[in-house]
Amino acid sequence: MGPFSDPFLEPGVLVRHPVHDDWGLGQVQSVAGRKVTVNFEHAGKQVIDAAVVRLEFVGDDPRDGR
Repeated sequence: MGPFSDPFLEPGVLVRHPVHDDWGLGQVQSVAGRKVTVNFEHAGKQVIDAAVVRLEFVGDDPRDGR
């Protein structure tokens, strides 16, 4: 894994964009290195650079359990 990968960003995870709240709820479709493809309710499929944008988990953040 590269320095930008987040082990909890995987297909099926629900996220929101930290800046584009109007995009609505998004579901991760695929992760290829730091490029995360997310299908948002109101913006369709977007490729997010995880090195630039930290997507917000919807519901329980799996990282909180540590």
